[in-house]
Amino acid sequence: MTQPMHILYTCFPEGKHKVLTMSYDDGTLADRRLVEIFRKYGIRGTFHLNSGLCGKERIPKEEWKALYEGQEISCHTVLHPTIERSPIDQVAVQVLEDRRELERVAGYPVRGMSYPNGSYTEEIVRLLPMLGIEYCRVVGDTDDFGMPENYLTWKATCHHNHNLIENGKRFLALDKKQYLYLMYVWGHSFEFDRQGNWELIEEFCEMMAGKDDIWYATNIEIVDYMKAAKNLKFTVDGDRVYNPGAASVWISVDGEIREVPGGAMIRI
Repeated sequence: MTQPMHILYTCFPEGKHKVLTMSYDDGTLADRRLVEIFRKYGIRGTFHLNSGLCGKERIPKEEWKALYEGQEISCHTVLHPTIERSPIDQVAVQVLEDRRELERVAGYPVRGMSYPNGSYTEEIVRLLPMLGIEYCRVVGDTDDFGMPENYLTWKATCHHNHNLIENGKRFLALDKKQYLYLMYVWGHSFEFDRQGNWELIEEFCEMMAGKDDIWYATNIEIVDYMKAAKNLKFTVDGDRVYNPGAASVWISVDGEIREVPGGAMIRI
């Protein structure tokens, strides 16, 4: 007897089909105001820090853990060199030593990065997994909402000065649940001071806040979740699924949202 087939889709947590994440570099003093805005509206993201750069324009290390609580601390190299011009062994040192210092402060493994000055080579991309880096953001804008093919060359939807509100409105309007949609915004918080446009990010965060179909996540949370989803084990008949990981993953079965708890096998 032929087993009826199902349409099976990966979902984001709680069955959502959209995710919003933010990505900000350099750890300058304006991060204080930006994090406050994120917290006000429940927006979450990642802050890429240079552990070897300090001074009056940078957030002191002793503030990092408390300031970025609920967000993600991520690498940006120790001294922010243009790494495509650097010897490859020195690139490794810049990344590993940044990880080491950030982890000592954050209290957890730091596994992400953004390329300093947007600089990288294919050799560096191949190197990063051996240094414990699982994703790395490049510069530029896609004006799109697709999931990345390679998390080590992860390009954002837009810089906050590039069609931010327009892209946000397009993202909110997306309603085809057979797709997963990602909106990824990047920039530097000091740019809001420099350009006098803090109202831009405030308007965006207010517009995006509290939506039932959006998952608000850090960069590494997206990477971890998608790895867990990819690791689900389905029978050929599609009547059972086993989750060998620790965290729950959500799927859609013929339009019905199902949670697959960590370590569990469920009947579909």
